[in-house]
Amino acid sequence: MPIQADAKMERVLDDEAIAVVGCSTSPGKAAHDIPKYLLDHEYEVIPINPFAEEVLGRRAYDSLGDVPGTVDVVNVFRPSEEVPGIVDETLELADVQAIWLQLGISHDEAANRAEAAGLAVVQDKCIKIEHRRLC
Repeated sequence: MPIQADAKMERVLDDEAIAVVGCSTSPGKAAHDIPKYLLDHEYEVIPINPFAEEVLGRRAYDSLGDVPGTVDVVNVFRPSEEVPGIVDETLELADVQAIWLQLGISHDEAANRAEAAGLAVVQDKCIKIEHRRLC
C-alpha cells in the first residue's frame, strides 16, 4: 500500500467522533462489531440507524443531519449504490473531515465529489483492520 494512503488513513484515525451509517443492533455483524471495537478504543461512536433507538448503549439517529454534535468521520456500512446520497448528506455537515467506506463498499464518482469538497476519502477498507495495522 502506498505511504500516501497510509498517511491519509492515519490522519482519519486521529479523529474522534465517528458517525456509523448503517450501524447494526445485531452482534456478530460487522456493522455492530466494528463500531464496538471503535468504542473499545476510545472513539466516540454515533450510530446512524433509522430503525433503532439505541445501538451499543448509545442513542441512534435516523440520519446524519439529525446528529446534534460534531462528526469528524462518516463510516459507511451501506451498499455502494447508497454512497452518493450519503455523500450528499455528509457535505451538508460543517465539521466532517473524512468519509470511510467499509470493505466491499466503493463509489468513485461520489468519492471524487467528496474529495473535491475537501474531505479525505477511504474506500473498500475496514476501519478496524487499518486501525490495528496503523495504530
